[in-house]
Amino acid sequence: MAMNVGPASGEGEVMVEMNTTPLIDVMLVLLTLLIITLPIQTHAVKLDMPPPNPKPPETPPIVHVVAVDFDGTPLVDDQVVTMQQLDAYFYEWGQMPDQPEIHLNPDRLAKYDTVARVLANAQRRGVNKIGFINIAQYGQ
Repeated sequence: MAMNVGPASGEGEVMVEMNTTPLIDVMLVLLTLLIITLPIQTHAVKLDMPPPNPKPPETPPIVHVVAVDFDGTPLVDDQVVTMQQLDAYFYEWGQMPDQPEIHLNPDRLAKYDTVARVLANAQRRGVNKIGFINIAQYGQ
């Protein structure tokens, strides 16, 4: 019930308001039941992984180390090359039926743009087996 405290506008009128407390209680119970009965969502990523290799390969894979120096200079197997020469290497390696593994070793101070350009050139030229090495230097 409500009381009129201000000036009396209608002296004998009864103020009628709906009691919403039971309605709110019912809504909270329904909300709780809805939350409990919803299935728990699984946050999983479905990946198509290759089947496990039962035995190691007979010959070890060919490995080429591609480094990016702090000033952006690319090195292939500890030899300084230009970006065009590196692109030619990627094209040659990408055309091989049994591609060599490319181990990318960027210097800690190398610019991100240069490393990203090396990765993009490798992908564009068809190199599939590429990974980072010596990433412990970035831990701190």
